[in-house]
Amino acid sequence: MDARMATINAILYHKMDGFFWVGFYLLKEGRLIVGPYQGPLACLELEKDKGVCWAGINQDQPIIVQDVHQFPGHIACDSRSKSEIVVPVRNPDNKVIGVLDIDSNRLSNFDDTDAFHLGNIVKILSD
Repeated sequence: MDARMATINAILYHKMDGFFWVGFYLLKEGRLIVGPYQGPLACLELEKDKGVCWAGINQDQPIIVQDVHQFPGHIACDSRSKSEIVVPVRNPDNKVIGVLDIDSNRLSNFDDTDAFHLGNIVKILSD
């Protein structure tokens, strides 16, 4: 799984215009810990039930934020981030084990089409 996550990160980070940070946050004993990623330094652990990543886990669905500075409880790991998308990652038993988190240095960089296709990409992690 680590190799697949690293490969997904590399492809998205280097091939998608405006993808400023691409990575995974994984649930470990109730904590959300950074996994493989590409881009600037990341927050190592995200405060429980705060921010976009936890919203994706708690709501069990993709979260699209057009302006992260308007998102209540946003965790600013890098002040250059302007928009964000989070897609839940599942294990083979369909249990949420983390999220794919992508930040952009552009406002309104993500939409439902991105959520759909990124959802399909993360499905390969549970194969």
